Amino acid sequence: MTRNRPTHEELKHLAFQKEGVEALYEELEEEYHLLAEMIQARHAAGKTQAEVAELMGIKTSAVGRLESALFYKKHSPTLTTLKKYAHALGYRLELNLVPDHNKSNTAS
Repeated sequence: MTRNRPTHEELKHLAFQKEGVEALYEELEEEYHLLAEMIQARHAAGKTQAEVAELMGIKTSAVGRLESALFYKKHSPTLTTLKKYAHALGYRLELNLVPDHNKSNTAS
């Protein structure tokens, strides 16, 4: 007998029913997007964390921390580190400021 598992969207809908979850999700959206881009780029480059670490001149565990730093908020990688990561994959780091039409113009 197979069990039907809820989809990501169904789970997200359920989670958003709890107070504060949707706001927290939106707050972390940029970090999750960057993390997903980093991991997708590494996979597209066909490189393992160990290979990236060797190219960056750091330990494999440091690449693991880098790829999870945004998720766990334990570390804040520098722009230099993100550039080295991108270069190890044959990419370049590009940062952009874009208008956020969903937010007011005041900083919180």
